[in-house]
Amino acid sequence: MIQLVINIFVLLNNVPFSFQEDDNVLHIGGIFPIGGKGGWQGGQACEPAVRLALEDVNKNSVLSGYQLKLHWNDSECDPGLGASVMYDLLYNKPQKLMLLAGCSTVCTTVAEAAKMWNLVVLCYGASSPALSDRNRFPTLFRTHPSATVHSPTRITLMKKFGWYRIAILQQTEEVFISTVEDIELRCKQNGIEIITRQSFVSDPADAVKNLRRQDARIIVGLFYVVAARKVLCEMYKQQLYGKSYVWFFIGWYEDNWFELNLDKEGIECTREQMRIAAEGHITTEALMWNQNINQKTVSGMTSEDFRQRLENVLRSEGYAIDRHRYPEGYQEAPLAYDAVWAVALAFNKTMSILEKQGKSITSFNYNNKEIADHIYSAINSTQFLGISGWVAFSSQGDRIALTQIEQVIDGKYVKLGYYDTQSDNLTWFDKERWIGGKIPQDRTVIRRVLRTLSIPLLICMWVITTIGILVAVSLIIFNVLNHHRRVIAQSYPACNTIMLSGCVLSLSSIYLFGLDGQIISSAVFPNICQIKTWVLSIGFTLGYGAMYSKVWRVHRLHTSQKKNAIRKALQPWKMYSIVIFLLGVDVAILFLWQCMDPLKRDIQVFPMENPLNSNDDIKIRPELEHCKSVNHNFWLSLTLSYKGLLLLFGLFVSYETRSVKLRQINDSRYVGMSIYNVVVTCLITAPVIMVTASQQDASFAFVALSVIFCCFLSMALIFVPKVIEVIRDPHDKPESKYNPDAGMSKEDEDKYKRLIDENKQLAAKIKEKEDRLKQLKSDLASLRGDTDKTELKWNDESQLTEHSFLSQSVNKDTLIVADFITGEGTSDSAFIAGTTTLNVIFYQRCASKISIVGKGEK
Repeated sequence: MIQLVINIFVLLNNVPFSFQEDDNVLHIGGIFPIGGKGGWQGGQACEPAVRLALEDVNKNSVLSGYQLKLHWNDSECDPGLGASVMYDLLYNKPQKLMLLAGCSTVCTTVAEAAKMWNLVVLCYGASSPALSDRNRFPTLFRTHPSATVHSPTRITLMKKFGWYRIAILQQTEEVFISTVEDIELRCKQNGIEIITRQSFVSDPADAVKNLRRQDARIIVGLFYVVAARKVLCEMYKQQLYGKSYVWFFIGWYEDNWFELNLDKEGIECTREQMRIAAEGHITTEALMWNQNINQKTVSGMTSEDFRQRLENVLRSEGYAIDRHRYPEGYQEAPLAYDAVWAVALAFNKTMSILEKQGKSITSFNYNNKEIADHIYSAINSTQFLGISGWVAFSSQGDRIALTQIEQVIDGKYVKLGYYDTQSDNLTWFDKERWIGGKIPQDRTVIRRVLRTLSIPLLICMWVITTIGILVAVSLIIFNVLNHHRRVIAQSYPACNTIMLSGCVLSLSSIYLFGLDGQIISSAVFPNICQIKTWVLSIGFTLGYGAMYSKVWRVHRLHTSQKKNAIRKALQPWKMYSIVIFLLGVDVAILFLWQCMDPLKRDIQVFPMENPLNSNDDIKIRPELEHCKSVNHNFWLSLTLSYKGLLLLFGLFVSYETRSVKLRQINDSRYVGMSIYNVVVTCLITAPVIMVTASQQDASFAFVALSVIFCCFLSMALIFVPKVIEVIRDPHDKPESKYNPDAGMSKEDEDKYKRLIDENKQLAAKIKEKEDRLKQLKSDLASLRGDTDKTELKWNDESQLTEHSFLSQSVNKDTLIVADFITGEGTSDSAFIAGTTTLNVIFYQRCASKISIVGKGEK
């Protein structure tokens, strides 16, 4: 649309003006951004600087016989208004030889149109990289360096401090869009990652929030100063400042820009908050003031002289310079001043060339391309020492200048160094200061921390495990050494040894479950996964399978007795075959699992956490090792289903035989109790382990305690009674190893011992009665005379006969008991009947003796 308007103006008004008035005055047009509400309003300080330059140029007679005069208006940094100002300047007398412009958006519009009037445009305040395009802007020059000079400077700083991860926040203006494109290209060439590129039109709140979500730490900000104040306030609100963040801002803001116009622009932060947020940020800007304050420039002034003159002018216009309240564009004022001097020197050179040709610069009109080309060549070759430093232009019309680097320290800008883009040389003063005392990191440092088992817990479980293994080995030795004893022989010592071996393997798996990343390497971990699976599975099968085979045999025997089947001796190989079958199923499943889908090291990643005792910008990413295969759920389900069925069968058989007592297997009740405990523990452990899989200590402790509980309880229930029995009766007669069914049950043996004790008591009473009889006989002998000898004799004979009978009965009953002890000719039922009869006989004999004694006394 702007191009169409320009073409219409050119066609309708292509009438050349001539210098009919004031032929000794050279007129130039000026466009200054002063009164706008957005963008760069640098004309506030640049227009007074231009006035000073015009005064000095005309005073020094740079243009021999000519005066330089400026005609200007305010563009408010608005491209549409800037185009209108340009048309007013061009189509209102007098004719202009050149245009001065500021603000990148306005310069873009003016420079693109000026070529149609054969006008050279010199921009004192435009940094857009797009303006370097000679095809689009063939007659443009600028004393303000291109923003592209900041890109290599920023890249150099990032590499210096080790920042390879950045974010970009930009205002949606062409100058910043083209700058971002240049930054992206250079970052790609230098291996710097741009994690996000946020843009905004007027309100940066959402864009700043997105930076926080992306965890941006090194942020390049590209926006005008009005937007910069809004961004800074949002930075404070979102806490994107301080020791963890570094912001790169544009350097052509005023020194105290973050404290100005807060109320006027509706900034919701206080000055103190703005100072806090601004602390530590870095700016890069082309060198705009000659650093040698005592060096005289082309105007005869030093940069310090110019500063004083400019500040006096600004004071007279109402700016509070003494309170460091500078107008916008104060930093760029030397560029505007030197732009006027560049124009004057170029005109002077052009006039010399035209004078040789017999022509005058005053004959220039908008159709005179020849004079326009002379002006272009003259300004392109102009070089001089100005207030802003050495002024020269590249082939693209860009200013060649050093880049200045500054940092806000204690609320004031401090120069950190300079960067020469041409020679790639960084001059550094080592004056930087970081909040927190160390260089901020370009990202949150994520430390991968492997969650490992607690050492005290590990030691505790391993100690208990070691004790359990030692106990199991001791019981194996005890079982082997005492296999001939009745109490061991009738419990199948071979099954006991298998069960204890299973306990040893199961307990040994606790050692393997405790081996994690703090003890073994990640390369060894998969091997440990395989080994501990084999050890625990086979240990369970041996331990539980041996107990299951016992209760299964008890169930079979009990069932056969109910059916009145013929009683047969137990065949041990049938019990062992059950264990072998279960072990074969285990080996088959484990072998297929390992061959087809082996277990590997799998890492579970948890949400990041803050470190407990660190002020660094660090996040902890916990990780946990697991043993896992590709089809892990399938193999685990297969294994658990098989063992779950085995547990259920064992529980059923134990319940069915809960009241059964057999002499052939004397510990079947304790075995059943052990199976109950194993089943209940496994049913509780399996779901709990799945729930606590992500809690390494809880999971390990639960597995270890479950194995320890099952093993210890099983060993205690089955072997503690045996150990006590062997200690109580160390001289137990050996049983024939070929007849494991021989011998009494424990209940019968207890009854036998009780009868022996009762017989001893009755024997003592008999002896007491015999002593009493002897005493009575002596008493009767002394009281009765010889006449009663015959009767006494008869009584004595009767008593002796009775005593003899009693003795014979006792001896006979004793033989019966002796026969029972040796197991000769005595059946189980005969034993019970005999012992009962024995007691009756003893009491009857005692009663009869008492009766006899009574008769004798009478």
